[in-house]
Amino acid sequence: MNIAEYLRESREELSRVSWPSRSDVAQGTQAVLVFLIGLTLIVYLMDLLFGTLIRAVLV
Repeated sequence: MNIAEYLRESREELSRVSWPSRSDVAQGTQAVLVFLIGLTLIVYLMDLLFGTLIRAVLV
């Protein structure tokens, strides 16, 4: 298999792919952002709680 054949077959294969619509991509992006914001908030609150507890124990 040479490079030209590989590129041709790759292009053919990509034309058969079922690509998501723009709204599907937007919804997926929104879901990821909401999840990340929620996870960030949880980690921040846990850090705040454990930091306060450790300071209370050490002082």
